Amino acid sequence: MGQAGKRGDADYDLIDLAAVDLPQIDEPFPPAMGRYTHPHTRQWATTVAVYDGYMLVTPEYNHSFPGVLKNALDHVYAEWNNKAVSLVPYGFDGGVRAVEALRPVQGALRLADVSATVTLNLRTDFAGSGATFTPGDHQGPTLAAMLDQLLSWSNALAQTRNSAASAAS
Repeated sequence: MGQAGKRGDADYDLIDLAAVDLPQIDEPFPPAMGRYTHPHTRQWATTVAVYDGYMLVTPEYNHSFPGVLKNALDHVYAEWNNKAVSLVPYGFDGGVRAVEALRPVQGALRLADVSATVTLNLRTDFAGSGATFTPGDHQGPTLAAMLDQLLSWSNALAQTRNSAASAAS
């Protein structure tokens, strides 16, 4: 967040899923229908809808990503569509299997993932067995490239969404 905020080329917000505290999906209709009946789902839909792109920071657990992230992604549908996403996984092998597990989910939500990925290794990018974040020097240029791609794709897809909305009205 600190590095992204220093760039000055976009606004970045942190959304902590622990604070959002979504229950397991409890809507009577599939999210793709957009018929959200519960206040928590409508609030989450509003939160997701206001952004043009997302950077997902996620741990890798058991060769995948956590259920709380899957639940947040699955709760709404159209609000994710035609937007860009970048990934910052972390784990003992840099969280790469979490990325591979996320890609089909992102595709189903019509999220375009950028190719640059910051992979954080618990052995080399965290001191004290993961207690303190100490990223390697190589991570700075990788983060810059990822944010460049995220901004570019987010802007391009925003134009696509705006054009589609104009054509529909």
